[in-house]
This record gives sequence, structure tokens and C-alpha cells, in this order.
Amino acid sequence: MTRTIEQFGSRCHDILKQNPGPEGLEQVRQGLEQVLVDEDILAAHLGPEADQARNIIYEDPELKFCILAHVFEGANESSPHDHGPTWAIYGQARGTTEMTEYQVVEAAKDGNPGKVEAFKTYKLEPGMAVAYEAGQVHAPKRTGETRLIRIEGVNVTTVKRTPYKLA
Repeated sequence: MTRTIEQFGSRCHDILKQNPGPEGLEQVRQGLEQVLVDEDILAAHLGPEADQARNIIYEDPELKFCILAHVFEGANESSPHDHGPTWAIYGQARGTTEMTEYQVVEAAKDGNPGKVEAFKTYKLEPGMAVAYEAGQVHAPKRTGETRLIRIEGVNVTTVKRTPYKLA
């Protein structure tokens, strides 16, 4: 049975409405891993014609979470960041992303960025998804083209985010 991103978004809504905490986030992460192996959904949103680095493919009208399709061409390394007051789930569809997680060793203050130290690095391979709770600092690194489906607790372009730099 073919599922759609709208059906997945509706299921995420039901999960998060009932349990907006870490357990609900984990259930959504597990559901995203099922989506990442659904070739119909991947073809519809991350097929050869997809070329946008950030494309919102579903936004929940009540809870405000959004599902995005990302196509990143070439190598890229992001700075350490969090998603402000919200969570995010990264789902690897194609290619590999090396993800590093950081601990904050000095909070941001007086307009200066917070300082962080790396404590864990791992690879996200196709079919894998990882959830980051609000405030959890991380940074992706890509050595070639990657395609992801990512879920944000709210559209992060609408929230203030704390800057970080390496300690």
C-alpha cells in the first residue's frame, strides 16, 4: 500500500498530539525510518528532478511542525547549531551524512556565541533517522550529494537560534 507524505504527516500529528514529549518524538523518528524506505514517497519528493536545498512538503496547521525535503549537492559542512526552542529529526534518504553532536561548555551571553565541544560523531546512512531535542547541538558534514527528509517541530526560519562556536 502506497503511503503519501500527507498520510505520514497526519500520523505524526496524532502521535505528537497525544504525546508531545520524547516518547512521541521517538515514535515519529521510527515512522520516518519507514518513510525513508518507501520508494514512492522518495520518488515524489526526492526524485531526480528535486533540486531544492529546503522544500517544505508538509506543514501541520495545528501543531506547526513541518516536513521538509532537502537536496544538497556537493560537499558541505555546517557549523554547530541547535534548532532554537524546537526539535528536529534528520532522515537520510540518499548519500551519507556524518553527524557530530556537541555539549555546550559555555552558554551564549552578552551577544557572544556559546562554546561547544564535540562528544560524538557517527554516520547517517540511507534509511536511518535521528532525533534532536530542543537545544541539542549538532552539525552535519557531507562529502557528496545527499537527499534527506527532515522534520522540524516548527519552521526554524521563524525562530531565534543561539549561535555557537568551538571551544
